[in-house]
Amino acid sequence: MKFLVFGAGAIGTYIGGSLALAGQRVTFVEQPKVAEELRKRGLRLDLKAKGGRMKDEDSSFILPPSSFSCVSSLQKALEQGSFDVAIFALKSFDTSAALDGMKPYIEQMPPVLCLQNGVDNEPALAAALGEDRVIAGTVTSSIGRRAAGDIVLERLRGVGVACPEQGRRAAGQPLSEKLVAALDEAGLNARLYPRAADMKWSKMLTNLLGNATSAILDMTPAEVFAHPGLYRLEMQMLRETLDVMAAQGIRAVDLPGTPVRALALAARLPAFVARPLLVKAVGGGRGGKMPSFHIDLHSGRGKSEADWLNGAVVRYAEKYGIPTPVNRALNDTLLAMTRGEIPLAEFSRQPQKLLALV
Repeated sequence: MKFLVFGAGAIGTYIGGSLALAGQRVTFVEQPKVAEELRKRGLRLDLKAKGGRMKDEDSSFILPPSSFSCVSSLQKALEQGSFDVAIFALKSFDTSAALDGMKPYIEQMPPVLCLQNGVDNEPALAAALGEDRVIAGTVTSSIGRRAAGDIVLERLRGVGVACPEQGRRAAGQPLSEKLVAALDEAGLNARLYPRAADMKWSKMLTNLLGNATSAILDMTPAEVFAHPGLYRLEMQMLRETLDVMAAQGIRAVDLPGTPVRALALAARLPAFVARPLLVKAVGGGRGGKMPSFHIDLHSGRGKSEADWLNGAVVRYAEKYGIPTPVNRALNDTLLAMTRGEIPLAEFSRQPQKLLALV
């Protein structure tokens, strides 16, 4: 197959690089400076994570520039001919700019597999490309990024790919099945899901866990869950999200390597039962790195995906009259810190201050 990969960040490099290793034809679209660098030095993939297929042998790979293509614009990519599918693996706050760049080439665009976090990116892509050309996906494996085109697989879980909804199934199902086969052949542990909304909201549950709280307080997720008050805060946030899911008829489903149904159950269980398990699971679940909200906030880039996660819960809740005070407070506080309206030191390692605010 011929793949067009938007971005050589952590997910883009992991998915695109793994596909290239498996013999697929892969073209990355990156910023000019990054594209030039990758054309010179190639990609580096360290895939020796526990659970990986190649854990007992050397599994650090250097992909020479001859094994993939990297261009600095969508126009240059499409000049290479048609693609079977595009992999959309950008941060959610970059979606709008990417869609603007696509507008002159809509007719030439292949179907898009969207691997972004949150639940609002697929609708945005569908509005531009058409619903029949967008496939929802998710990545549960933990990937660390050393530099552009240089990643380490910290924990292998897998990739979810949605089967098209009823009405589009006949046309779209063969591509989803072909994608799962290609991803699985590349060692990515892919699985097909019959309902996109179940898959995407279930992934969002895992993304929410210890994310905004960790960023605001500058504490690790393990520290957050070890604090009784913060643990209650996290569980209330999850219960709010589960209520919004239930109002839409959306179920929690297990994702590759990720027991989301157990997480949903834990949110309803007494703390003395669930908390010890969650402290252990959350502490090791991200492969030792801080959550994405913390990384983005403390990088000083002035952008956060919080509004596509906690903020999305709030927006969907408003449609059904469901109160979501914890998601709202976390989203508003983190966005204010991202914009520089609240100093980073304001809540740093001060759980009681955040609890009082909520």
